[in-house]
Amino acid sequence: MQAQAGANLTNRPWEGTGNAMRILVIEDDKDAASWLVKGLKESGHIVDHASDGEQGLELAVTGSFDVLIVDRMLPKLDGLALTRQLRGQGNKVPILILSALSDVDERVKGLRSGGDDYLAKPYSFAELLARVEGLGARKLLDPKDAKLRAMDLEMDLMTRTVTRSGKPILLQPREFKLLEYLVRHAGHIVTRTMLLENVWDYHFDPQTNVIDVHVSRLRGKLDKGFAQPLLQTVRGAGYMIRAH
Repeated sequence: MQAQAGANLTNRPWEGTGNAMRILVIEDDKDAASWLVKGLKESGHIVDHASDGEQGLELAVTGSFDVLIVDRMLPKLDGLALTRQLRGQGNKVPILILSALSDVDERVKGLRSGGDDYLAKPYSFAELLARVEGLGARKLLDPKDAKLRAMDLEMDLMTRTVTRSGKPILLQPREFKLLEYLVRHAGHIVTRTMLLENVWDYHFDPQTNVIDVHVSRLRGKLDKGFAQPLLQTVRGAGYMIRAH
C-alpha cells in the first residue's frame, strides 16, 4: 500500500493535537485498515473498525464517534450511500472519505453526498491525521460535544478535567484515557481485551495485572466519599461504568 510508505509508525514523525478522539474506520482492505488503525491508536485516539458498509452504518448510528473515516468502495453498502444515509438521519458526525478516485468530479460527488473532507489514495498518514484531527477540532468548537457524562460524573475533553457531583477528581493521563473509554461505553460491559487494545494498544494479553491495578486506582478516586459506586467489576466479563 503506497500510503503506508509515507509514514513510519514506530518513529511517529507526526504531531497530534493531544485530544483523544473516538474514531470509526470503515475500510474493507484488511492491511490498509490494520495500518490505519495502528497509526491512529499510536497517535492517542480510540479507534473502532468496520469491514463493510452495513456494519459501519450500524456502528455509526449506535455509537458515539468524533470522526468517521469511510472508504468509498465498500462491500454491502458503498461509502457514499452510507454517508447519505447518515445525513438523511440527521447524523452530523464529521466524515472523511477515502478513495482511489481523485479527479475533481469524484471529489465533488463525495462532498455532495455529505462528506466533510475527501482524501485521495495514496496518501501520507501525516496528512490524514491532520485532516482527521482538524475535523475533530471543528466538532469540539461546540462545548457540549467536548463533555462526556455518566450519572453524576462529567469529563471535559478540552480542559482534561473530571468532576463527580461537582467535586474535582485528579487523574493521571492513563487513568483519564481509561475512564474516557469506559464512559464512552457507559452502561455496557468493557472486556479486558477491549481495554488492552484501545487503552494500552496491546494486541495480546501480557499476562500482567496492569488493568486490575489501574482500575483499582481509578475506582478509588471515582467512588471515594460517594455512597453509590460508579465503576463496577462484572465478574468473568470485564468492567462497566453505570450510565444511570
